[in-house]
Parts: sequence; C-alpha cells; structure tokens
Amino acid sequence: MREIVIVVPDFEPEQNVEIEVTINGRKRVVHYRVELLNFEEEGAPPKDKVTVLKHRIASHEKDWELVEIGAPVNEKVPLMFRKKGEAIR
Repeated sequence: MREIVIVVPDFEPEQNVEIEVTINGRKRVVHYRVELLNFEEEGAPPKDKVTVLKHRIASHEKDWELVEIGAPVNEKVPLMFRKKGEAIR
C-alpha cells in the first residue's frame, strides 16, 4: 500500500500541510499544499472549465505534483499537491 487516508482538521486553503510519518521506525516528513481553483475569478465559461483546470495544473511549480482533484463546491475546486520526491514508499 503506497497511500493512506488521514483526516486532518479544517484549515484555510492556500496553506501548506506538513505530516510526519513513521514507518518501521523510519521518520519522513511529507509536504502537501491545497489550493482552490475559483472558476468565477478565472472568468471561465462553463464549457472551458476543463481547459482552465489543465492550464492551472500544467503551470504549477514543477517541484510539486498533483495528487488529488477534490469535489467542486460552487465555483471552486480544491487541488491537492505533494512536494515531489516525498511520496511514502
């Protein structure tokens, strides 16, 4: 199993989350970033939302990788990124 689900307390979007994990006595710190993509602010017509989403992901900092696209709430979609090289193996 490479991934586990951990329920974390609510936090503000656009903030970083740092999780320390111990596996077989070995500690690792994994960094996550949650960002909200607001389609209204992007001025995206309904038919172009996928294009806006693809552009946002492609233009993101290269040392972060997309790990999850959350369920939309109103015109906002949460995007979760993980710092590259920090996947738990």
